[in-house]
Amino acid sequence: MNRTPDLTTAAWRKSSYSDGGGTNCLEVADGQPGIVPVRDSKTPNARPLIFSTDSWSRFVDGVKAGPAE
Repeated sequence: MNRTPDLTTAAWRKSSYSDGGGTNCLEVADGQPGIVPVRDSKTPNARPLIFSTDSWSRFVDGVKAGPAE
C-alpha cells in the first residue's frame, strides 16, 4: 500500500526558478529520508508528488544537462 508520508511539519522551499508571480511555484520539502516531496504552492493542501531521492537526482541532472541532441 502506498501512503503519503506525514508532511505536516515539513519545511517547504520554493524553487529558485519559480517566477515569483504566483503562477509557476514549485516547492520541495528537503530532509525527508529517501524521498523528495514536490508540490504546487498554489494548492498546498493537495497531495504532493513523491519521488525517490535517486529519481529526483536523475531528473535534476537531466534538466541541468539540457535537451539531448
